[in-house]
Amino acid sequence: MMRSLFLQAPSFDGYDGGAGARYQMKREVRSFWYPTWLAQPAAMVPGSKLIDAPAHDLGWDDIKSEAFERDLIVLHTSTPSFRQDLHTAELFKALNPKLKIGLIGAKVAVDAQGALEASTAIDFVCRNEFDFTVKEVAEERPWSEIEGISYRNEAGEIVHNPDRAILTDMDQLPFVSPIYKRDLTVEKYFGGYLKHPYVSFYTGRGCKSRCTFCLWPQTVGGHNYRVRSIPHVIEEVKYVMREMPEVKEIFFDDDTLTDNLPRVEELARELGKLGVTWSCNAKANVPYKTLKVMKEGGCRLLLVGYESGNQQILHNIKKGLRVDVARQFTKDCHALGIVIHGTFILGLPGETLETIEETINYAKEIDPHTIQVSLAAPYPGTFLYKQATENGWFDGTDHLLTDAGTQLAQLSYPHLPAEVIFDKVEEFYKRFYFRPRKIGAIVAEMLRDFDMLKRRLREGVEFFTFLRMRKVKEA
Repeated sequence: MMRSLFLQAPSFDGYDGGAGARYQMKREVRSFWYPTWLAQPAAMVPGSKLIDAPAHDLGWDDIKSEAFERDLIVLHTSTPSFRQDLHTAELFKALNPKLKIGLIGAKVAVDAQGALEASTAIDFVCRNEFDFTVKEVAEERPWSEIEGISYRNEAGEIVHNPDRAILTDMDQLPFVSPIYKRDLTVEKYFGGYLKHPYVSFYTGRGCKSRCTFCLWPQTVGGHNYRVRSIPHVIEEVKYVMREMPEVKEIFFDDDTLTDNLPRVEELARELGKLGVTWSCNAKANVPYKTLKVMKEGGCRLLLVGYESGNQQILHNIKKGLRVDVARQFTKDCHALGIVIHGTFILGLPGETLETIEETINYAKEIDPHTIQVSLAAPYPGTFLYKQATENGWFDGTDHLLTDAGTQLAQLSYPHLPAEVIFDKVEEFYKRFYFRPRKIGAIVAEMLRDFDMLKRRLREGVEFFTFLRMRKVKEA
């Protein structure tokens, strides 16, 4: 077995590389998601090590010694971080030319050829679901026999092996939580809407929805929701409760845990027996009956992608959601006491100044506890990318972030230029949060809990810093 390092490489301060399944950028409030997609293959390779440099404030000097202690380095990369990740690979290769270095992630899943051509420091990339592909590389199997791999052979030629079949028996995957405990400091991971510290992992992969902008289902996970058995999930929850007692909340990071209503109800009932607090991603169409079962089973919060308050835009992006259904869902959550972190996107196809105004007013009306406002990002491999390039809405560049790490407005329409869309994000945040009702709710929350007081004060400073940083845009 090769001595293997799984690495989220150093980047700019606050870069959330662990969010690679969706958007990679600096958040309005500093936060870090667990590098689950690196932890999963790390759990399958004996003697491996996982380093999440951004979350642990590690720079090149902190990790370069690994070049002499490893035979294999696997880096998770993304479109925004790709250039920096190549630089890291080249630094490692210069120190130890014998190292084998590979890349995983959506960026290379859709352009394995381009990734290998970008730097000779990259020996291979793993396409699609890569867990068992990486395991076989670490076992030193001949690369010509490994499915799902693209590599540079001894003659320097790029070879693409046949695809690996999508995994259907998800219970074959070992728990990732022991890797978190072994290699990560859980206190380094936090989100503005989650209890701290928290742990997140997947109970299944794939998403039934066909949202045109969403990266992971279109590039790696697919649209068939494949799940672990309930007993398998419960055993990992018990592990976290037993071995990581400091954890106050478990977040199930499935693209949409509520895709399977009978399953999520069964899971909620089992979690309720353990008395654990948990949260998950949900679509805004879950019926009251299921929400009630989830709440009774310990569900505290739902992360909900509303995206837009305009029905036509939701149709344009194939969201498969009606605004009136989302409105009733939100009322049901409020009635049950389920907290909502709502996410919205500006600049999607069909956006106008009027639809942005409609979305801002919609967000204020339904009033989730917290929000995240993103700019439409045409990631390679998505339908939105194809649509945007064909229509001339953007030039196909992969430069999605400023040098400071905040999102750029990539899409520009004849009636709505990118600069206007960019500025509307700040307006959205201000109009949502700077309301007497919302300010009062936040203050009341702070007064009830001293830890929350300290946290919200810190986040307030970060939020205003975020707004200032957005004004530093690249030419």
